[in-house]
Amino acid sequence: MDSLWLPRSTCGADCLPAASDRHASRLLMAKRIVATGLVLLLAALALPVLALLPQRGLVRFQRGLARAVLAGLGIKHSATGRLPQSGALLVANHVSWLDVVVILAHAPARLLAKREVRAWPLIGRLAATLGTVFVDRSRPKSLPATVAQVRRNIAAGGVVAVFPEGTTWCGRMGGTFRPAMFQAAVDAGVPVVPVRLTFAQQGVVTTVAAFIGDETLLASLKRVVAARDLSISLRAHPKLHPAPCDQHTHSRRVLARAATAVVAA
Repeated sequence: MDSLWLPRSTCGADCLPAASDRHASRLLMAKRIVATGLVLLLAALALPVLALLPQRGLVRFQRGLARAVLAGLGIKHSATGRLPQSGALLVANHVSWLDVVVILAHAPARLLAKREVRAWPLIGRLAATLGTVFVDRSRPKSLPATVAQVRRNIAAGGVVAVFPEGTTWCGRMGGTFRPAMFQAAVDAGVPVVPVRLTFAQQGVVTTVAAFIGDETLLASLKRVVAARDLSISLRAHPKLHPAPCDQHTHSRRVLARAATAVVAA
């Protein structure tokens, strides 16, 4: 069931595309697997050095790594609009694990991720090294501390990217942005930048990359590797500014509703 803390989307296996001939050849799929594996191996070898890099160095590394992963998977990507470079909360719709990769490929952002990601082999270590903020969804009482951590980051001039829907949707439909993390922008007095991620094949919106329901990461990865002509477009919308008033709860809810409407449109 959907709840304030653990939302669930209505998207399921029926939202995914049916098997078709729009698959890459086996040779191309093998090349993509090898290329992406080599990129991740190099990233693993670089881990000891990353801890020594300044923030600017980490941003350059994560941008290069994200673009290399997308290239290895054969995914085209583009960005339009003005992405924040400092002091902002970036909020985006959530379709796939690829959302993270394409955002890092274009924006100097830290991410908000569920605590379970920290335990993933290699990915968890990389995420922690790159400054990811982890949220424990099994402990609602920890939410204020997580919001405070996000506030400190953006108040210090950083950009934090969050997915306020709280779960993934297929991309043809989406959920409502939950207001909790918008409080960080209200408290820090920084703008919110709504971002829309759109997945397409040959110019037609597709759900092939959606990571939904009880599907495993491996199953989703297989579908992405087999996809032909997959592209991801990122559109940054104009900034939304917190209302200059003392009613913080009201302000964060207004921001959440406005960002939901902008991204859905």
